[in-house]
Parts: sequence; C-alpha cells; structure tokens
Amino acid sequence: MILHRYFARRFLFTFLGVFAVFFLIMMFLDLVEQLRRYATADASFFDILTLTLLNVPQGIYRIMPLIMILATIALFLGLARSSEMVVTRAAGRSALRALAAPLAVALMIGLLSVAILNPIVAGTSKEYEARGDALRGDSSVLSIGSSGLWLRQGSAAGQTVIRAQSANLDGTELTGVTFMTFADGGEPAQRVDASAARLVTGAWMLEDAKSWQLKGETTPEAAASLHDTLRIPSTLTPDQIRDSFGTPSSIPIWELPAFIDRLRTAGFSAQRHLVWFHGELALPVFLVSMVMIGASFTLRHQRGGRTGMMVMFAILLAFIIYFIRNFAQVLGENGQLPAVLAAWAPPLAAIGLSLGFLLHNEDG
Repeated sequence: MILHRYFARRFLFTFLGVFAVFFLIMMFLDLVEQLRRYATADASFFDILTLTLLNVPQGIYRIMPLIMILATIALFLGLARSSEMVVTRAAGRSALRALAAPLAVALMIGLLSVAILNPIVAGTSKEYEARGDALRGDSSVLSIGSSGLWLRQGSAAGQTVIRAQSANLDGTELTGVTFMTFADGGEPAQRVDASAARLVTGAWMLEDAKSWQLKGETTPEAAASLHDTLRIPSTLTPDQIRDSFGTPSSIPIWELPAFIDRLRTAGFSAQRHLVWFHGELALPVFLVSMVMIGASFTLRHQRGGRTGMMVMFAILLAFIIYFIRNFAQVLGENGQLPAVLAAWAPPLAAIGLSLGFLLHNEDG
C-alpha cells in the first residue's frame, strides 16, 4: 500500500509539472495570437490578456491526453533511471501491479476534469466568445431556450426579436413564429404573428400573418391587419444562424442533456452535441488508455539506445489513437456512426491494444 501511494504521489506531481509547463507555453502563444488578431480593434492590453486567460483553459483541456502520456513517459523513465522499478520487481511486485496506482490517478484526474474542469472551460469559452464578439462588433443571433427558439436581427427600422416554436435543421424555416420590432429608442413598434416563416435573400416570407402597430394613438387590435403572405426585411443569412449555435464545448456537461432535448424539441439535429457528450463521458477512460500506452513502451528497464525509440513509439501510437478518436467523432457527427460507438470505441480499443503489449512484455 505504501508503494502504491508513492507511485500515485509521484505520478500526480509529474502530471502537474507537465500541465504547468504546457499552460505557460499555451498562454504565451495565445497572447501573441490575440495581439495579432485584435491589432486593429480598440482593445487595451488588459482586454487582450483577459481574452488569453479565457481561451487557454479550452486549449489545455483539448490536449489533456497529450499531457497525460508525456507525464506517464516522464514517470517511468525516471523510475527506470533510478532503478526503482527494478527494486520493485525484486521485492516481488510485478510491473502490472505497480501500474495500478498511476491508472487510478489518471482515472481520478479524468473524472475531475469532466466534473469540474469541463464546466469551467464551458464558462470561459462562452465568455471568450462574448468578449471577442463585442470587440469585433458582432453578436449572437440565436438562442435555444425552454420557451422555444429565439432569433435577433437588426435593420434600418430597428431591432427585431423573433420567437418560434420549432424550426428546420438550419433555422431558415420557422413555425408558430412571432416578430417583435423595437424602435431605436427601445420602445416596441410592431408585432407580427404568423403560422410559418421562411428565410429568403434579404427577408423573411411569412404565411397567415397578423400584424399589430404598437405605436400611435389607436388601439393596436383596432388597427390590426391580416396577410396571406408578408415580407419582413432581414439581414440574417443561413450561415449566421448556424454559426450562432456555438460549439458543444461552450455548454457545461451537466446542462448538455437538457440542451440536447431543447434542440430536438425545436426541430434541430442534436447529433453533434450528443457525440460530444459521450466523448466527454469517455474522457477518463481515454486518459487511462494514454497511461497504458505510455507504460507499455517505457515500463521495462531501458537498455542502451532503445529509450529514445521506445518513447517515439509511445508518442506515435498515442497520436494515432488520438487521430482515430477525432476521426470517429467526425463520423459520429455526420451520422455515419452511432454516438456511443464513436465516443467509446477508440479508448476501449486503445486499452485492449496496450494491455496486449503489456501482457506480451511482462513475464508474470
């Protein structure tokens, strides 16, 4: 038990050291990128630094598997140089049993990452996008809430808020829709209800519409008018609506199931978010597979010049598994693979492959 605690503590400190190094590197690289991106914007250095600190957690979260395998390689190379693994074997402990403590730490890091770091990354990503849009003068036009689908557009007449009960996959055809136009001063100017609305170039085409003029001395209902078809100017495009969904990573994992339900209720495809959700659930298993891959090439006592080759093989195999994981995620988002298979198959396959290497290399 004391030996397991020693290996666990050593692996944890190694992981934190590698994590800190990558955090600092990514922070300086992202700071340079943000300075280049907003060189023409009216932004102070404090604003750029804030954007950098908000964007780095997302990047460091994405490369967590790389940090994990580098920490594993550093740990077992250190144990090999100090001959601690040789002493462990001589004491009657197999290398596979010594691997139990790092695996437990990797699993715990994965669980904490999903439960705590994922919501933090979601919050910082959303704030980063909001601050970036504000500096560029852009704004999100779409929101999915429990009360339906909400859109916002600007025109010469003022701001228009659009609420719909449901929509098609790209948000260009709405049903049960309400248009509320506000004047420049913020007071409501017009309301239009329609059974359906379709986005065409430069306008929304409404069917079975009823409009109320909210400005003036007369009662809105007395001045209401019915229209078989009605054209309302719009500056929105289908690309703007699709881009306003944002990335699944900007939604905390605890809120993702409810968001997926709202997407489906509104008539949108939730496949992308579903694949991301299962991928996040499978992250602890994937980190465990990274530890097993690193251990399968560096766990044995290193001799001569084989150390560099073994490290290269470990990193190369980890990159191949990471590429397969991303490729499977793309296939899952396109609907060519079920979400569960796309998320869970790569880490489980990596565990099986690395376990085969370990059992082949170990005597007992």
